[in-house]
Amino acid sequence: MNRNVILTCAVTGAGDTTAKHPGVPVTPKQIAEACIEAAKAGASVAHIHVRDPETGGISHDLAHFREVMERVREADTDIVMNITAGGGGDWIPDVNDPTRGGPGSDIQTPAERHAPVAELLPELCTLDCGSLNFGDMVYINPADWLREHARLVQAAGVKPELECFDLGHVWFARQLQEEGLIDGDPLYQLCLGIPWGAEADTETMTAMRNKLPANANWAAFGIGRHQMPMVAQAMLLGGHARVGLEDNLYLDKGVLANNGQLVEKAASIINHLGGRVMTPAETRTHLKLRHPATGQIMGGDA
Repeated sequence: MNRNVILTCAVTGAGDTTAKHPGVPVTPKQIAEACIEAAKAGASVAHIHVRDPETGGISHDLAHFREVMERVREADTDIVMNITAGGGGDWIPDVNDPTRGGPGSDIQTPAERHAPVAELLPELCTLDCGSLNFGDMVYINPADWLREHARLVQAAGVKPELECFDLGHVWFARQLQEEGLIDGDPLYQLCLGIPWGAEADTETMTAMRNKLPANANWAAFGIGRHQMPMVAQAMLLGGHARVGLEDNLYLDKGVLANNGQLVEKAASIINHLGGRVMTPAETRTHLKLRHPATGQIMGGDA
């Protein structure tokens, strides 16, 4: 059991959730405010995507990432920042020509995915570790693309969060480590409940955890109604946790949530199980992250 939990809040995501919940953050200002709200509620880390302010759809605009980062850093509430680098992998075959991507496809090269990370140097960024059927589309991450992306993240001095949506992704993430492309103790995120990847249940989380390297830090999350049960399960199995509107829109059945409420509910679960949520400063020290103000690598265990 882990009694000192790093709690991430994934504040918006890139999915088609704005039509279901009018409170999903869309503009850079709203996304930054959501990060600050999560921090004030007790989150250790804010994980961010950005959206097109006009449509609410997917965006990879560096200016939007920059505005979010600047607004959060200028606030009086500290939080570790984790920028997504997993966008640009959505592929839907064209109906008339299945050799080409059709409407809804969104593909970026590793260099394009990495651009906001290289420019803004957050403490963390995601590195998704494999391809899968992601609902009705294919999420594409060829192995050589991931090796290239890992090299770019490594050169930037940013710690990758190794996102694993299935057991084979854990295997490949270990391979990246064996090839010297991951520095220090690796950080894994076990992503559960996305059709058609790893299921959100105890057996699956345990199986994935048991395949992690001995020196790994790890967290897990479940989507939708699985979000809070997976907070408890991850903590009990020795890991950290993630909540937020990217993964789940509801505080209770039929009751829409905001990010702060989801953080508070998760923190209450952690506290009632005899643990505590780590502060952003403790998180930087525990994971040996670069301090955003000084550039110094924080070290040791919190």
